[in-house]
Amino acid sequence: MIDRYTLPEMGTIWTDQAKFQSWLDVEIAACEANFKLGKIPETGIRDIREKAKFNPQRILEIESEVRHDVIAFLTNLNENIGDSGRFIHVGMTSSDVLDTGLALQLKASVKLLIKETKVLEDAIRLKAQEHKNTVMIGRSHAIHGEPITFGFKLAGWLAETIRNQERLKQLEKDISVGQISGAMGTYANTDPEIERIACAQLELTPDIASTQVISRDRHASYVQTLALIGSSLDRFATEIRNLQRTDVLEVEEGFAKGQKGSSAMPHKRNPIRSERISGLARVLRSYVIAALENVALWHERDISHSSTERMMLPDTSITLHFMLREMSEIIQELGIYKNNMTKNMNVYGGVVFSQRVLLALVEKGMQREYAYKLVQKHAHAAWNTETGDFRANLDSDKDITEILSTKELNNCFSPEIHQLNLDVIWQRLDL
Repeated sequence: MIDRYTLPEMGTIWTDQAKFQSWLDVEIAACEANFKLGKIPETGIRDIREKAKFNPQRILEIESEVRHDVIAFLTNLNENIGDSGRFIHVGMTSSDVLDTGLALQLKASVKLLIKETKVLEDAIRLKAQEHKNTVMIGRSHAIHGEPITFGFKLAGWLAETIRNQERLKQLEKDISVGQISGAMGTYANTDPEIERIACAQLELTPDIASTQVISRDRHASYVQTLALIGSSLDRFATEIRNLQRTDVLEVEEGFAKGQKGSSAMPHKRNPIRSERISGLARVLRSYVIAALENVALWHERDISHSSTERMMLPDTSITLHFMLREMSEIIQELGIYKNNMTKNMNVYGGVVFSQRVLLALVEKGMQREYAYKLVQKHAHAAWNTETGDFRANLDSDKDITEILSTKELNNCFSPEIHQLNLDVIWQRLDL
């Protein structure tokens, strides 16, 4: 069982320790590039490799005085490195460290999200295969439409989850971008070759044309993609919540031994995990506006984006990671009530098969307008009445029974007709 309340892999990516480590990785990669280009002596690079260490608490102490996070970080490094510290950060500006380090964190986060999305894909795929032929009613406007299967419903979720994986893979490319281009991004005080070598070492791509920062359209894309995936999970969760309603009860979240649903009502079994996902999806979507606002910075840079990103990027990453794990468990533990699906589908004497009756009458030569009016009359007479029986209504109408035999009417009421072409979807999804 996954511990839903602690997400160590994602959580550690967004700690101060991890942030400062990403900054150190960038600084060392730049120094290694300078060393390759003959701009740092061997003794200097050796000192940096061996002594470049930081203490998060010490950095915060220095920052409380200098009011600049990167300067505090560099000061702490120099306290440990000594004289060779003069080779650190040469020709660079703070955003070279901040944005390239952030790219490392974002890339690591996306990799974890891809991993969890694959777990969800596997869970949905298995459940879809299991319930390929589990017949239930399809609904539009929340009203009974025509028969589908539960596997068919899950196939739609599977296709969407696969699309979300592709979105994350593209996002990983989009945010795996670094810069070591100095003030204003013009390379005036640093060789572009340093950026190339350092980014290669960090497994990042140099930004095509940064200013003093990497443009925030990339980060907005990150937040929007995570919010979109969250909205997919919200869609799945909302469907589960609706199908778990007492008057429907076709599926149900797993209910653990010893779990309680209400402090007052012992009978309650609530879809709390799906509700949790729906609520958290709202949080993800709420960040999209802030991410888009961050795109428009003044001139070559300002830091109006910085304060929001310190909250937004960890929050969206950790929240979606949690949501993906939660949804995977929900799917794995989902209770499926086939008898209720059958009962719900056949209310009012199989009124949901009205289209098949309509088409059968038309195929026998009846005018469509008249056939529609005739079938609708009997369907509405059965609809929402305690004793309503659509099939019985049809059997008592000579206009219908003179055209359609009992066998032909029976065929109209066959759920199997609605499954004849589902293999097309199964083949597309390799189910």
